[in-house]
Amino acid sequence: MASIFSRIIAGEIPSYKIAEDDRYYAFLDINPLTEGHTLVVPKKEVDYIFDLDDETLSGLILFAKKIAARIGRKIACKRVAVVVLGLEVPHTHIHLIPIKDEKDVDFQREKLKLTPEEFAKIAETIAMEQ
Repeated sequence: MASIFSRIIAGEIPSYKIAEDDRYYAFLDINPLTEGHTLVVPKKEVDYIFDLDDETLSGLILFAKKIAARIGRKIACKRVAVVVLGLEVPHTHIHLIPIKDEKDVDFQREKLKLTPEEFAKIAETIAMEQ
């Protein structure tokens, strides 16, 4: 069965898309730690990041780098944190989290509650031109 991320990529489940190319997809996390918290995934469904072939892994990092730079320019933050956990969805993904403090990356804290309008505005702010 396809992962939720594969279903998002296929358009079966809506998302707040930030960027896409033929191999990767980036979208806002719907349970964000901070405004602009973005997930970056390969379109190829592989559970564990280090099981990706070298070309896909390096491409994923380079794709994420462009998005992180855009987030850093558009969202007020000190840095864009990069986190790879990967236990909740069996599809490789990188979290890009705009942070002002290291506590902003605590996944145990309460997530932001944003309206669809707020998500749409954030996505519009940081979306990459296609």
